[in-house]
Amino acid sequence: MTSSPRLNWSAHDGEGPVCLMIHGALASRSYWNENVSALSEVCRPVSIELWGHGRSPSPEDPEVYTPEGYIDQFERICEELDVDQVYLVGQSMGAALMLHYALARPERALALVLTNSSSAFANPAMWEHRHATIVTELAREVRSEGVEVLRESWINPSRSMRIPESTRRAMVKEFGEHQTEGIARSLEVTNRSLPLGDRLESVAPPTMLTVGVLEEGFLPLVEKARRIPGIEIVDIEAAHAVNAQNPQQWNDAVVEFLRRHSPTVAQ
Repeated sequence: MTSSPRLNWSAHDGEGPVCLMIHGALASRSYWNENVSALSEVCRPVSIELWGHGRSPSPEDPEVYTPEGYIDQFERICEELDVDQVYLVGQSMGAALMLHYALARPERALALVLTNSSSAFANPAMWEHRHATIVTELAREVRSEGVEVLRESWINPSRSMRIPESTRRAMVKEFGEHQTEGIARSLEVTNRSLPLGDRLESVAPPTMLTVGVLEEGFLPLVEKARRIPGIEIVDIEAAHAVNAQNPQQWNDAVVEFLRRHSPTVAQ
């Protein structure tokens, strides 16, 4: 019997609740290298890799690439770690997936931290048009020429010179682990289904959005993020890869936020 596919994840030492962290498109486990040590003061970080990224497999079933498929995987990780409640941290595509998880399993989420995520806050109709044109064509290109065609693409975060060199080097190496089919399906299936639209108003956990203010294209969407009840918004001098590009400011803001929403404080 063949076991069902599982996302690759790594648990780090730390104090406090488990914190599930998932990156965005074309990133990998080392994306969080500049954050793990600081976060370990208030939680036990668990870095997760998207399907087809890094060491995660590329399942054939397109359903596992949907938000519902990821929710099943996050539940599995919680069960394997034997935890009932967790912090959720997501970047870009990962931020949208964590929002879907928080909506589906609100009892799991102690608090939620997001970074710039056009997919989460986009107008669903406009996102569908973008998907049918730009993103679908990109997926075809990946299938035709392989994932290496995206190594020099603007969407590859390891090209950012704002990311510290040691982390960037690790991500460049891990780019070689990405798999064509998993990346293509992430573009075709996952990306398409991410916008939350009016569902943002139902997000229950305490939520922080860390805004990379140097990504000008994202800034008009910040107002959409305000639909999340009680959301805290922190401006950070960074572009899209907020936590990797300005780890000091991001770490300080997130550690303070998670500490405030620790279950021990709530008691």
